[in-house]
Amino acid sequence: MRTIVVWCPDWPIVAAEIVDGYPSQEPVAVLHANKVLVASPAAREEGVRRGLRKREAQGRCPHLIVLDYDPGRDMLAFEPVLAAVEAVAAGVEALRPGACALAVRGPARYYGGEAVAAERIVEHIAQQCGVEAQIGIADGTFAAGLAARAGIIVPDGETAEFLALQSIAAIGRPNLVDLLRRLGIHTLGEFAALPGADVLDRFGFDAALAHRLAGGRDERPLAPRQAPPDLVVSETFDEPVERVDAAAFAARNLAERLHDRLGRHGLACTRLAIEAVTETGEELTRTWRHDGLLSVNAVADRLRWQLEGWVRNGQNRRIATIALIPEGVIAHLGIQPGLWGEAGEERDRAHRAMSRVQGLLGPDSVLTAVLDGGRADQSRIRLVPWGDERQARATEAPWPGRIPSPSPATVYPDPIPATVSDAAGEPVGVGGRLELTGDPHSITIHDETIEITGWAGPWPIDERWWDEEEAVRAARFQLLLADGRAFLAVLRNGAWHMEALYD
Repeated sequence: MRTIVVWCPDWPIVAAEIVDGYPSQEPVAVLHANKVLVASPAAREEGVRRGLRKREAQGRCPHLIVLDYDPGRDMLAFEPVLAAVEAVAAGVEALRPGACALAVRGPARYYGGEAVAAERIVEHIAQQCGVEAQIGIADGTFAAGLAARAGIIVPDGETAEFLALQSIAAIGRPNLVDLLRRLGIHTLGEFAALPGADVLDRFGFDAALAHRLAGGRDERPLAPRQAPPDLVVSETFDEPVERVDAAAFAARNLAERLHDRLGRHGLACTRLAIEAVTETGEELTRTWRHDGLLSVNAVADRLRWQLEGWVRNGQNRRIATIALIPEGVIAHLGIQPGLWGEAGEERDRAHRAMSRVQGLLGPDSVLTAVLDGGRADQSRIRLVPWGDERQARATEAPWPGRIPSPSPATVYPDPIPATVSDAAGEPVGVGGRLELTGDPHSITIHDETIEITGWAGPWPIDERWWDEEEAVRAARFQLLLADGRAFLAVLRNGAWHMEALYD
């Protein structure tokens, strides 16, 4: 389907100026997870780029204004833009704060062509909202979104050729992009040339969806069908909602109910309509579209953003009823329970429980471990909030002195003291040239002496030598004991400790 995408550049920066008054003409950066999400033109001139960490961005631009990412603020500022687009063209679907889409056929017929319709929409947004917008037109939402960033209209039937030259990073999946680049795939055309069945088998469902996008085909892996009537979830409030925190609580509850109903039917949502009725009888409707499958968090986020936009933009507007209508659904075996409800059910229940805890106590209340680069296994563990990006940092670096694979199964929070002796009963040490004073023969742990049947090492460590207080000089060994246990041991300052246990 020929699609128009309306895209407002640097929207988090623009929204911060509209809502909070921050000057967008100054060097400003919006950060998410301590990384630059978007930078103003003035900040980009100073070398601030997306993906930079806060400290590096401030090093490049000391007078940088740093703001936290606030999707609620973005949606609050974007709601008038959506209303402006709706004033000149029907059927607008929100993609995210700062971008929306609609079918090109109606506006093109009414205004006399695609280019004229695009110009009319941009002019109306500028007149009504005072913000800059760019238009892209192509076959499908994904291609139209890329065209919007370039501000071009892709001729009918040439979308595949347009996409073929785009960078593989355009699919917006960092882990998959990194893997494909390491496999020598750098453009969407190269990715689209791979057999679809092989992509699905090797990389999974989400990669297969990205593969369809890269080839310019319909972004829906299966044709969306009309949702059964009992999938609609709604809530009528005894006390109408007029505060953002109350809207957020209602959003989480409704999102979980919708997800449960979809799961019982083996379905997933790709397009969601949000309807609300105020206490004065005003009816509000907005449709949200998504390239992938809308999870509980994704539904809750979109509902919260939308409610915040409606509540804060309307004078004394109080929401009395909310309804979620899954307008686009597909069969999704990944959430299909088994005949007795066991397949995937525990996993989904755990995900919902952890998301609920975060909703009550904050994002840092649930943490998961990610294995990063480094030499010591203790220092390689990084805890990230549940739902955040889990991509490891620099795991492929050479790290001289790093212990070879496999990694130990259990890393002790407090290393266990031990004594390693040679065949004569003398303590084993390591000289300045890494020569051992004797071969490890036995180890004493908790007053128990056990024979060492095999060992490897030493792997020397000389870290932070420039700082006397934090400098570390040590040597690590792998020790295999007669009782079958295998330890990762460290010799530091003449003392042995067991750091970890291998399976």
